[in-house]
Amino acid sequence: MPLILSLDQGTTSSRAIVFNGDGETVGVSQKEFRQFFPEPGHVEHDAVEIWSTQIEVARDVISRSGVSVDEIAAVAITNQRETTVVWDRDTGKPIHNALVWQDRRTARYCDDLRRAGHEPLIAETTGLVIDPYFSATKLKWILDNVSGARDRAAAGNLAFGTIDTWLLWNLTGGRVHATDATNASRTMLMNIATLRWDDTLLELFDIPQSILPEIRSSSEEFGRSTREIFGAEIPIAGIAGDQHAALFGQQCTEPGMAKNTYGTGCFLLRNTGSQPVRSANRLLTTIAVCRGSTVQYALEGSVFVGGAVVQWLRDGLELISDSREIESLANSVPDSGGVVFVPAFTGLGAPWWDPYARGAVFGITRGTTRAHIARAALESIALQSADVLNAMNQDTGEVLRELRVDGGAARNNLLMQLQADTIQVPVVRSATTEATALGAAFLAGLAVGVWKNDDELRTVWRSDNRFSPRGHPDALRALWDRGIDRTKNWIQSES
Repeated sequence: MPLILSLDQGTTSSRAIVFNGDGETVGVSQKEFRQFFPEPGHVEHDAVEIWSTQIEVARDVISRSGVSVDEIAAVAITNQRETTVVWDRDTGKPIHNALVWQDRRTARYCDDLRRAGHEPLIAETTGLVIDPYFSATKLKWILDNVSGARDRAAAGNLAFGTIDTWLLWNLTGGRVHATDATNASRTMLMNIATLRWDDTLLELFDIPQSILPEIRSSSEEFGRSTREIFGAEIPIAGIAGDQHAALFGQQCTEPGMAKNTYGTGCFLLRNTGSQPVRSANRLLTTIAVCRGSTVQYALEGSVFVGGAVVQWLRDGLELISDSREIESLANSVPDSGGVVFVPAFTGLGAPWWDPYARGAVFGITRGTTRAHIARAALESIALQSADVLNAMNQDTGEVLRELRVDGGAARNNLLMQLQADTIQVPVVRSATTEATALGAAFLAGLAVGVWKNDDELRTVWRSDNRFSPRGHPDALRALWDRGIDRTKNWIQSES
């Protein structure tokens, strides 16, 4: 049975997963890498470390799974989106640390763009709101702030890419500088109707065309890995941004189907079919998947801090020693005791889009325990996602029938029950919580013939559990809304 090696490059770790033709996991390897916070609101990664950890876990999973390289039919790539890398084409070395999607250093520039009246143009062209989240302002910042970068870019000596492009470049020994349409749709530089880089936006951001990768579909052979990496030249045949890959991995391929991935952040995508739906509630219109000449669109709402709040309780407050402890701790109390936790560590995402919001915990009394805070943290993940889903229902005029879920935090049964309660819709957990990596594997496998068509993929997808709504947390929602209002614009936007 042919195998797919899926490279899942995330915000806090690099993973490699081998899948067989039944969509089953043959082996997994994962390694965390460093996070850099040079100033408040600034988040950076070492792109070289990302590459080294990714290739380390790829080799490790092949070795420990006992599979032969000859059995691997294709390599798939899925990645943290919007994170921006610029490197020298000759040396292959980055000219600055990667600016992570969470980075907010360009917030004031985004304010200037809005005041100058550019928001309607950007929304119509890209489907996005003006926010530091996306790659365009990060790329401009690097070109403006790294000495000599603009001259080198103008001379054609620099290359830009999101993480998929950076991995593809290194896997192919610098032979291929390309991205797929899902990742390109997150840069704030691509026209989502034509799937091409937009000249008007390139002029607005002062970005030379020569620095940009070629935009291709999500399921095709991009190139082959160099023999030095795996001992064989393997086709790289599927690329998609992590949330788009998860949507495909959950087989949400029909309009109206939706998924939520619980990782560092939470990302809720709803398939809208062959036509883009423009949001009246500040959600994003994005590419769901591009296969050949066939394009599907999606609405998306992004929660910046999802599972990362649990990581912060572990590493920042040292409230728990292991992330897995939070479920039993939160379950030790019947509710959060009036505590509301808004984890706006790097601002609020959809539908608020406030880069000046900051995190807060409200309602603390002498009776508050760490269990109440732990439960409030889990509630915050569910409530942020519920805000996104409510906005999505308004935009589409349709109430969601079920929400498919995946990601590391989806293993938390209490969180999944809280999610069902807060959205009043059944929550269906995928048997493979690594739906992101599986979706990329599906795209690669279709390109090389491991799977023939969508009908075959639908037989591969399986659910693990279904959580039906139990309570009606109206009082909790009212407290949550008050908490959100108090965190907005905490850092004054005009200061």
